[in-house]
Amino acid sequence: MTPHGDAHPRESAPATGATAGDLLDKAPGEAARDARRGGPDREPILEVRGLVKHFPLTQGILFKRQIGAVKAVDGVDFDLGHGETLGIVGESGCGKSTVARMLVHLEEPTRGTIRYKGEDVTKLSGRALKAVRRNIQMVFQDPYTSLNPRMTVGDIIGEPYEIHPEAAPKGSRRQRVRELLDVVGLNPEYLNRYPHQFSGGQRQRIGIARGLALRPEIIVADEPVSALDVSVQAQVINLMERLQDEFDLSYVFIAHDLSIVRHISERVAVMYLGRIVETGTDTEIYEHPTHPYTQALLSAVPVPDPGMREARARILLSGDVPSPAHPPSGCRFRTRCWKAQERCALEVPALAVPAEFRHVSGPAAHDSACHFAEERQIVPGDTGGTGDAADTGGTGRTGGTGGTEEGGAGGGSGGGIP
Repeated sequence: MTPHGDAHPRESAPATGATAGDLLDKAPGEAARDARRGGPDREPILEVRGLVKHFPLTQGILFKRQIGAVKAVDGVDFDLGHGETLGIVGESGCGKSTVARMLVHLEEPTRGTIRYKGEDVTKLSGRALKAVRRNIQMVFQDPYTSLNPRMTVGDIIGEPYEIHPEAAPKGSRRQRVRELLDVVGLNPEYLNRYPHQFSGGQRQRIGIARGLALRPEIIVADEPVSALDVSVQAQVINLMERLQDEFDLSYVFIAHDLSIVRHISERVAVMYLGRIVETGTDTEIYEHPTHPYTQALLSAVPVPDPGMREARARILLSGDVPSPAHPPSGCRFRTRCWKAQERCALEVPALAVPAEFRHVSGPAAHDSACHFAEERQIVPGDTGGTGDAADTGGTGRTGGTGGTEEGGAGGGSGGGIP
């Protein structure tokens, strides 16, 4: 069956060559986001400490024995403030999605703590865990496989009310579903249709509506736009920003696209081989990177200005990403790093402000897990463009998707949920 068009009319297509990062909406909510970025530190609503997930490697058929482990996540620490967006970026296989699944308890951590409002959710079970899950929801990467094809949209969005009946009286659930469809910019009359009758962007809106159903405080978005055409990406991102302002949400936003992460995030964490190697505000990470891996990622971002493209320094990494089953000793990036020395193989660098910057103020004084951290401007001025962290690889290929964009959040009256 042919997918239906978007529920609301789209704006005219921009000039060819524009990217999702260039054409993201700037109007509603931008002032509020800028105010939050410039405000004081907020009390964290989510605290992650020493998070580890090892998947066992076994041998044998009848009598299995463990012969090793894939160290997908190996010691991750971060905080998420109330109303904040934390972006997590890194190559495919670095452990971003595993972190997301542990935050919503779809994966059991091997060790470590995840504290929601001071309570360690890794130790909860039964009703206590169910209550916490109501406040931490997830938007999945693939809008095609995350929706049950045998259920109508109304049943999909209303299913959380079956699990948490206290969230909505039985007689008002259908009206709640209609309101949610309207909030995410879809026609409320679509609630009796099936997922195959919608486009990819519309399906992701349905997934977002399902995540909003229980009025959570935190939404974990695992690459919510990577499976969408670039012409739809900005619409979904602008929708998420509008919903954050309306419902006072906190986001953990995972993506490959560096420009989209910068646009939506107030703080950014860069992951490599199961660990966070650098974290800071968007300005600190994008304009004043101190870790070699972050600098290599940013050097792969396409620059639309030919003059700036010639002026930037390209960093081509040698070799391939090591196996997480057998990560290098010491610094995990040392096998591909041009700064590597003997100390890098012997000592694990701490994620902290480097000694060179501890006694100075400025954007370079942020956490970086490198023994020889130094500030380096990769691209003069703004990085611009749409870079893909998944495409830095061993050959240092340039990332990015290019294409055209259709701005705006896709309409909807934005009616609230009682």
